[in-house]
Amino acid sequence: MAWPTPQFTKGETNRAGKVLADPLSTTEDLDKAHEVLGNWRACHGYPIDTFQATLRNKLAKIDKRAIVAQRLKRTPSIVSKLRRFDTMMLARMQDIGGLRAVVSNLDQVRLLRDSYNTKRCTHPIIKETDYIANPKKDGYRSLHLVFQYRSEVAVEYNGLALELQIRTQLQHAWATAVEIMSTFLNQALKSDKGDSQWLKFFEVTGAAFAHIEESAKVPGYDTLTKSETFREVMLAESQLKVLDKLKAFRTVVKHTTKVKSGGYHLIVLNYVNKNVLIWQFPLKDLKTAVNEYAAAEARAKQGEPIEAVLVSAGPIDLLRKAYPNYFLDSDDFVKQVESIIRSASNG
Repeated sequence: MAWPTPQFTKGETNRAGKVLADPLSTTEDLDKAHEVLGNWRACHGYPIDTFQATLRNKLAKIDKRAIVAQRLKRTPSIVSKLRRFDTMMLARMQDIGGLRAVVSNLDQVRLLRDSYNTKRCTHPIIKETDYIANPKKDGYRSLHLVFQYRSEVAVEYNGLALELQIRTQLQHAWATAVEIMSTFLNQALKSDKGDSQWLKFFEVTGAAFAHIEESAKVPGYDTLTKSETFREVMLAESQLKVLDKLKAFRTVVKHTTKVKSGGYHLIVLNYVNKNVLIWQFPLKDLKTAVNEYAAAEARAKQGEPIEAVLVSAGPIDLLRKAYPNYFLDSDDFVKQVESIIRSASNG
């Protein structure tokens, strides 16, 4: 099959990034910039597809129930990142091609990390950020590894960066709930922006989850005991009725297509009608998938109440587990918070 290859220089790619970040750019310049971005993003398809095969082999020895998924970063997220960081260059952005591994516990996170610390790993780790040992103040916890792709066969992709996020199931549940509420509140909670009460709820919930996993405490809540943290969760939840909202979202969502395993899936969530549409593309048709992805993003930019993402995670059950936020599925998070509240009530 013919995978997309770079059609523009890094200089052209970086200039396109500047155009995308500038709110005063002309329509003509933006059209050209989106063309460059589309090609640059698509070029990450081959590296992440080959990389995930190694990841699955490693996880087969560590956690056979682990979830593996890969995705190409959403255009709104790319543009937002370019605007937030003045020095950010599009050609140097390290998470356009992303992989995710969700394992059962912290020991397995460390085992997977250590498995890449060998001479046999041809793709060097160029950056490691451990948000489990050093949680973000907003409650986010995960381990991020950035690799530089190297190959003697597909040299045209050499130098591209790929990001691997390694999470436990508990950390995944928290991140999913944040994304769901960000969508419906139309607030960038994931970027630590939005209503202070909602930000505090997810901060203290992240702190409670850290206590459950007996890992490093979340800044701002590091002086609280486990029971005190649980009570803070109970208080914050009662003020916002978070669980009622999440349960209401979950009951009305239905995916409307049958999805087989293999290939890429374009997931489009309409967060007003609460419908999920899924289109499947074979691996050999990545170019078409990327074009449809860009078209869906253009519709969203024009005001259609949708969010789109192009991913690969296998059949529908694994797709739903890997990206539950696109199905408004926060069941794991809800169950965990309910358990925390019961503990706080009895304590």
